[in-house]
Amino acid sequence: MRVDFMEFIASFMVLFAIIDIFGSIPIILGIKSKIGNIYAERTTLVAFGIMLLFLFIGEPLLGIFGVDISSFAIAGSFILLLMGMEMVLGIELFRNEAGSSGAIVPIAFPLIAGAGSITTLLSLRAEYESVNILIALSLNMVIVYLVLRLTTWFEKILGPSGLHILRKFFGIILLAIAVKLFISNTGIDLGGSATP
Repeated sequence: MRVDFMEFIASFMVLFAIIDIFGSIPIILGIKSKIGNIYAERTTLVAFGIMLLFLFIGEPLLGIFGVDISSFAIAGSFILLLMGMEMVLGIELFRNEAGSSGAIVPIAFPLIAGAGSITTLLSLRAEYESVNILIALSLNMVIVYLVLRLTTWFEKILGPSGLHILRKFFGIILLAIAVKLFISNTGIDLGGSATP
């Protein structure tokens, strides 16, 4: 194992784009408005733990349960679809139950450690040294933690009307991402026919 600055930068940029924590701010604020509190440390650690697990033993782990990456991605797409519907329609599908873990689901999974992040990690591992991916992932998790800690600040800056507009807009974006994730993992082309 050797530390390579270029591999680290490449891994960091790819993971930063896929995790897209800044683009998820309106979604996180929407969840926070329902449950009242987000445990930044716990949520970040769970997301980090999931991604570490998949970085080192991802495919064999899913294989134990007879699940492939595509099926895992489709399951994640359903959760994203439901979250998008909540935001656009103003309905409540994810309820804050007693003893809730502070939105670990759906923030840690599938928003941060989603099918896209996990698939990306598996792809990066085929190209780069694990140590460089690990450093890049760790730095991304620090950024995730800081954004989760600053949700109240973002809330003040945007205000109620700004939050409402962003929630609707990003709800539609989330629906589109869910549909794309579903289509790309089921082999359905844009014409509506299944690929052989």
